Amino acid sequence: MNFSSIMDISKRTGKTIKSIRREIALGALKAEKQKNKFIINELDFKTWVETLKSDKPGRKIKKSSKQKEVIRKKVDKVNWLEVKEDMKRVDAWQDRGQQKDFFFIDLFTGAGGLSCGLVMAGMTPVGSVEILKPAVETYKYNFSKVRNFEDNITDRDICDPEVKKTLKDSVKGKHIHLIAGGFPCQGFSLAGNRAVTDPRNSLYLEMLEIVKSLKPDFVLMENVKGLRSMLNGKIEEKIIQDYKKIGYDINVTVLNSADYGVPQYRERVIFVGNRINAINYHPKPFLDETNRVTVGDVLAKYLDMPENIEKNHIFANTSDKILEKIRELPIGKSLYKNYSDGWKKVFWDKPSSTVKENHGGVNIHPILNRLMTPRELATLQSFPDDFIFKGAKKWQLVQIGNAVPPLLGKAIGLAILKSYEEVSAEDK
Repeated sequence: MNFSSIMDISKRTGKTIKSIRREIALGALKAEKQKNKFIINELDFKTWVETLKSDKPGRKIKKSSKQKEVIRKKVDKVNWLEVKEDMKRVDAWQDRGQQKDFFFIDLFTGAGGLSCGLVMAGMTPVGSVEILKPAVETYKYNFSKVRNFEDNITDRDICDPEVKKTLKDSVKGKHIHLIAGGFPCQGFSLAGNRAVTDPRNSLYLEMLEIVKSLKPDFVLMENVKGLRSMLNGKIEEKIIQDYKKIGYDINVTVLNSADYGVPQYRERVIFVGNRINAINYHPKPFLDETNRVTVGDVLAKYLDMPENIEKNHIFANTSDKILEKIRELPIGKSLYKNYSDGWKKVFWDKPSSTVKENHGGVNIHPILNRLMTPRELATLQSFPDDFIFKGAKKWQLVQIGNAVPPLLGKAIGLAILKSYEEVSAEDK
């Protein structure tokens, strides 16, 4: 039987790679995953094509949009907290004297974007789990210097029972205030209702098991905005109910990183929960279209900077033909029609489009007419200048594109700390 890749399907149909991935995520196009790549057999491809022909244009998209809006109105009971002044005043990443004995564990850490933000807010990391070796090396380099963080950082699989035991043993005797994690949404299967009932498909259940065992005061989960509409909202509701069963009250909403000082449009769904009868705060947005941080605001300092490999400011080896295409590319457009976000020449006077790993499809510099360096992309993600990424350049790009923007993490961390401080004050 013949098989096609997503790229093959894109070429055959003229549809973008992103739209085909969406069809797979929605279950409209059946696909198998082999070696981290989706493949589609010819029969499933033809069935999908016939379905497209029989559907009225736009019908599915309109239905999905309505469902998503209904879900949002139903679950978004948000307690907004003003964090604008504290975002200016507090930065425990630079001033370790602001760090508090508020201990957190970060699961699925990646390079440590969320951890970095929580440290900025004043929290202290005491444990982590990540399977990708270059990301682990990055985390170890940047976080081994943080107060109270012991050197227990190794590449390890959260599904391994021995790994979970080692993690629990390493924090024995410590009061864990928060467990945070951006569990991979790929862990949810969309084949029928299996995602709701089959724990083998949900890496988030591994996090749930650790939370149930260690009983932190708070739990924080981050994921892509699209999780909200998966299985018509059943995934989101299952997460809320699973945590309710083990004593956690959960509030959830979508936050846009650009509203918190990140020079990038990046929406994420944020679950905040606690078991200590506290208020679950989300940070109130304090920027809008009139005053958001722009690409030019943060990248101007790199305009005359020579290549610096140690600082991740690594130039791409680009052919003259591609450079010519880049020079001719209009602002806001992508170099390749199959990419809606990757290979895009971003606006200088606006926040960037979402920085993604995107198989090397990095953003294009709007002034220098070249691909952006890992350092520039990390800056668009709001990483501090002294945060260094380890591994080959391609792995640096993966880590940066998959990270939670630290400033978003900081805003969330400040909100959680306020919630904890209110409860602590009541207990005195």
